[in-house]
Amino acid sequence: MKKYLLHTLFLLAALGAHLSALACPACEKQQPKILRGITHGAGPQSNWDYVIVWVAVIIVIATLFFSVKWLIRPGEQSNLHIKRWVLDHES
Repeated sequence: MKKYLLHTLFLLAALGAHLSALACPACEKQQPKILRGITHGAGPQSNWDYVIVWVAVIIVIATLFFSVKWLIRPGEQSNLHIKRWVLDHES
């Protein structure tokens, strides 16, 4: 019973979040074609706004890639690595 209640609450929350993310008619008129109906507020003020967003997206994707890569295969094998010093002197 709890499982069904939790699933129902989750679906209602997801539906509410989706509906609140849609733009109102007044905001839709302010947005460029590519963003129309997706977001609220004023649209980008210049082409530099797109450049800034795409640079940020590239940085986030690169950070995620290298974080996962180095989490899976750390690569340091040396006994002199600082990780070894911290782990050995912990006690």
